Amino acid sequence: MNPNLNLLQPYPFQKLRQLFDGVTRNAALKPIELQIGEPKHATPGFIRQALAGNLDGLSTYPTTLGIPALRNSIAAWAKRRYNLAGIDPETEVIPVNGSREALFSFAQTVIDSSNAKQPAVVCPNPFYQIYEGAAFLAGAEPHFINTLPENHFKLDYGQLPEAVWSRTQLIYVCSPNNPTGSVMTLDDWRALFALSDRYGFVVASDECYSEIYFDEKNPPLGALDAAQQLGRTGFPRLVVFNSLSKRSNVPGLRSGFVAGNAQLLEKFLLYRTYHGSAMNPAAQAASAAAWGDEVHVIENRRLYAQKFSDAIVVLSGTTEVQMPDASFYLWIKTPISDTEFTKRLYQDYNVTVLPGSFLARDAHGVNPGKDFVRIALVTSPEECIEAMERIKRLLQTL
Repeated sequence: MNPNLNLLQPYPFQKLRQLFDGVTRNAALKPIELQIGEPKHATPGFIRQALAGNLDGLSTYPTTLGIPALRNSIAAWAKRRYNLAGIDPETEVIPVNGSREALFSFAQTVIDSSNAKQPAVVCPNPFYQIYEGAAFLAGAEPHFINTLPENHFKLDYGQLPEAVWSRTQLIYVCSPNNPTGSVMTLDDWRALFALSDRYGFVVASDECYSEIYFDEKNPPLGALDAAQQLGRTGFPRLVVFNSLSKRSNVPGLRSGFVAGNAQLLEKFLLYRTYHGSAMNPAAQAASAAAWGDEVHVIENRRLYAQKFSDAIVVLSGTTEVQMPDASFYLWIKTPISDTEFTKRLYQDYNVTVLPGSFLARDAHGVNPGKDFVRIALVTSPEECIEAMERIKRLLQTL
């Protein structure tokens, strides 16, 4: 067996099940599940119809590169969303089966472990655990940059020494960030691109929360847009990952894309051809329709904005709480340990959230997720208000 499998830690939700082992929920209250970033809003009817109307495509093998209609739809969306002068759907876009599998497999393409020194992969901390697993199974060593409230959860590249940056072959960034909701600025991107130029590493930008924001006139800056603004023609050493799961409420469709530097994507496509990663034809047709429509996405944002507004009204005065820059997570400080808070909330109030320490690693002397919880505002506005009321009652007892 691959010995690197032994380096993988249990997934956060496995840890959560272990935390709740033997704990009895308060059966007098309806359970409210806010631990998983799984959208619960209805899937738009036109996407369902496009899926059902293209089932005849199941009789043919799909290509790994995907149908032109899907790549054109993705490229057109990216041009509109990020004000791009152009993006080539033939060489700079690849459809993928959700961003998760692509974020993982991309490291297997990029990392060169033949050097005498073990390659490094840099990740934010807290982080999406796929980044760490991808690093380990590519034969690399993960290194973490803590994102802390005193720094507005920004990446402080100075946390890592020259000895790490000189071995770095890949950095994962997540903007809007999971779990903090922070968004990288143009200055943040400028600094990161300068490091990439200096050390030659690839930037993998996870942007699957990019369409959950609260000001229609001020969408989050994306890496492709930042690269264009900074004159980085051809997106050198840059790839972006995005998904329909959050944007269009279709997590079960398993549909997203990778876009960016053509030379990197050429190699990634070669890898994926052998890996067997083609998207089924009906899902491709539904995805092309989804990327072409913004009306449902605007309504989606309206619902999230309402839920955040309601949550802040309920929790204000009980705990420090504020709107994230984007995404659908509340990241709040707990007055007791995050694991004990989560357990008591589950046991006494039948609300499930995720301890922040399960999303982070000890790095630079601290676990930056410790004594935080991540609350995914994914259920109905009514259930979210009820959950916030229960959380408030727990906080008032502590």
